[in-house]
Amino acid sequence: MLLRLIRVKELSILLVTVAAAIYFTASSSAFNTVDNYETIAHEVAPWAIVAAGQVMLLICGEIDLSAGFVFTLSPFVLMLFYVNGTPLFLALIGAVLVSALIGTVNGLIRTVLTLPSFITTLGMAFLLQGVSLIISESHPVSAPKGHWVISVFGGAPWTEFLWALGIVAVMQLVLSATRFGVYTQATGGNPIGAAESGIRTGRLKVINFAVTSTLAGFAGILQGIRVGSFDPTNGGFNTMFFAVAAAVIGGTALLGGSGTVVGALLGALLLGMVKIGFNLIGVSADTFNVVLGIAILVAMTLNASLILLRNRVGSRSLT
Repeated sequence: MLLRLIRVKELSILLVTVAAAIYFTASSSAFNTVDNYETIAHEVAPWAIVAAGQVMLLICGEIDLSAGFVFTLSPFVLMLFYVNGTPLFLALIGAVLVSALIGTVNGLIRTVLTLPSFITTLGMAFLLQGVSLIISESHPVSAPKGHWVISVFGGAPWTEFLWALGIVAVMQLVLSATRFGVYTQATGGNPIGAAESGIRTGRLKVINFAVTSTLAGFAGILQGIRVGSFDPTNGGFNTMFFAVAAAVIGGTALLGGSGTVVGALLGALLLGMVKIGFNLIGVSADTFNVVLGIAILVAMTLNASLILLRNRVGSRSLT
């Protein structure tokens, strides 16, 4: 039983998350309420969705700095389609496909031109930021209303968070129970060995870039519909860094080779709980960044310690 428990990759972040929940529950009576749970869910959902894609990229040794700006741009692409006569559902599909295309371009530049993903996606981030401001004329746009698409894709209570849970479940299944997931981990853990064994590492990375952008664009649409407006200042580097932080806190290695999507969800949940919890107990918002840095360091330290403990216990069980 001890060995099975230690082998749970998400154990460290789960313990930290539970401890944070206990602390804030004891510190504020307003924390343990349905309204507050919904507020946390709204905060966590976009980070978790974007992180689900970033985990796949980080595992295969890459990163996408432009995902936050795909998050920003996608709702305005939807509105371009919609105001020009495209039915709302098809406009949403079109916006998601455009998001996937952006990720594909990132992946092709990375693999064909062999430019580092950091530089590639950083340039794409600024390009998309400019396009979003031009399309929106630097003003928020009201989201469509009174359509079944609105209720399904973020307009009804809890739907954004339910979408996040569903996406995390699917991506975790892909990572842990499919050949694609195994190849992704192999590519990040041993790129040369993976290529020599016949894995098409370049094509795999392009697909993961496309998946990350697709999820980022979809998350931007969900949040804009929930809020009721599409804002050109929403998303950006802020959303991207929170998604990456959630992935890292959840146990995903920045150097590639290992990680879990469920861990990223727990990381996002921890960040949301701390952010909302601080507001409830009257702690300055500036302190949140300090706690965020500490949370990353503590979670990574615990994760590294658990990996060593798993290896020791595993070797003893074999002997």
